[in-house]
Amino acid sequence: MNRELVINVTPSEISIALCEDKVLVELNKERCQTGFAVGDIYLGKVRKIMPGLNAAFVNIGHEKDAFIHYLDLGGQFESLQKVVDSRQAGRRGIKVETMNLEPNIEKVGKISTHLQPGQTVMVQVAKEAISTKGPRLTADISLAGRNVVLVPFTSKIFISQKIRSTEVKKRLRRIAAGVLPKNFGVIIRTAAAEAQDADIEQDILSLVERWNETLGNIRKNQAPALLMSEMSRANTIIRDSLNSTFSQITVDDEKLYREIKNYIKVIDPQLEKIVKLYRGTVPIFDNFDISKQIKSLFAKYVSLKRGAYLIIEHTEAMNVIDVNSGNRTKAEDNQEETAMAVNLAAAKEIARQLRLRDLGGIVIVDFIDLHKVQNRQTLFTEMTKLMASDKAKHTILPLTKFGLMQITRQRVRPVAVQDVTDVCPTCNGTGKVEPTILLDKKIENQIQFLSEDRGAKHICLRVSPYVASFINQGFISLRLRWMMRYKVWIKVVADQSLGMVDVKYTDRSGALLIE
Repeated sequence: MNRELVINVTPSEISIALCEDKVLVELNKERCQTGFAVGDIYLGKVRKIMPGLNAAFVNIGHEKDAFIHYLDLGGQFESLQKVVDSRQAGRRGIKVETMNLEPNIEKVGKISTHLQPGQTVMVQVAKEAISTKGPRLTADISLAGRNVVLVPFTSKIFISQKIRSTEVKKRLRRIAAGVLPKNFGVIIRTAAAEAQDADIEQDILSLVERWNETLGNIRKNQAPALLMSEMSRANTIIRDSLNSTFSQITVDDEKLYREIKNYIKVIDPQLEKIVKLYRGTVPIFDNFDISKQIKSLFAKYVSLKRGAYLIIEHTEAMNVIDVNSGNRTKAEDNQEETAMAVNLAAAKEIARQLRLRDLGGIVIVDFIDLHKVQNRQTLFTEMTKLMASDKAKHTILPLTKFGLMQITRQRVRPVAVQDVTDVCPTCNGTGKVEPTILLDKKIENQIQFLSEDRGAKHICLRVSPYVASFINQGFISLRLRWMMRYKVWIKVVADQSLGMVDVKYTDRSGALLIE
């Protein structure tokens, strides 16, 4: 598989497109100077305890208070709090390496036992603010590197389940145990299996140093404050995904180009040559044919080969995807084979769309009905295989007897499509407006009411250009008929800002006659 990273930098945001064999599979956008990214560590202040939810709201400087549940405090919350309290101004700081760890907090307990309003806490963003919700927090702090994830307040060494070799596991455990300070543990990532011993050791030591810098920032700041920021989204993707399958990383900003080049030079010098600076006059996304693919993000209908298509609907509770064969059933006789072919093609596109749109929560896929049990199992197996490359945590259930597949997928960032949509002011999101055939009668009724009941002598109708043309057309137009019938002066003003069936009634001065 040929993988490329294309990065477009603008003054307001950085757009990062991940392509596999020239097909866009992920699109990440990082707004400049907005903060509150997943992985950032904050010094927060507890605002309110919610006993019914067994959770608390914490002020970390976001416009909406962040949320932390009791289960997200982590087993060693009391040890973390002890260190945070010791780092307050005027107190001698405790080092994690030399302290005696506190007993683990109970798995089932009350958050009010450990948090109180006004308390200063050290927390990490686990999920960005989405829609009307503030960020989701955790106090189980961890720092991610390329080869390992550092976990303070534990001495355990965990190894990725994708590493199967017993010899490799023994080697990685030995390396980690030889360099880890007391009271620090690690999660060894899959990338470490092919890394050099010195690279893994350096990774651990640099994360320990980063942790100490984070603790040092507590004394310098008052809550709410940012203690440690996760690296840029571009470097995060490179850190987590970079391997020999990457053929090119192209960026159109010289500053970010140097930053990425220097970062890759540290983590994998052999791949430094794949970083390219784009200097073309055509926009970088247009040059790599990405702009056209991005437009599909906002489409309700997604076309497949030979007339088949998907319909993707987003609701408050779930995402629904309907698979349609289109006109294929008319051209082919074997219905079961046709359904299977369409479903397999749809599964491949659905796996891509889930990553591309970053759809999360519950996803219901309505595949075309399959009568053979073997075909249903094959489709489930294929979907599981296609979703294996998705780094977001997900669960896939086999097809039900109604042909529905249920997928749950973790979401930690806002859905891309939601960021650019708004409720239509004319239909208020219903997709329906008043019938235009009744519009003239509605306007006449309001004119009669204003002239006879309110005594209005001058009425200005502000309507859309189409309605204005309709009212004014003809030798004896509707406007003239209404003027003669109700003995009132009527002026029609075309206003392009109004919806098709919207009407505003004003007097000579522009004041509204009907609210």
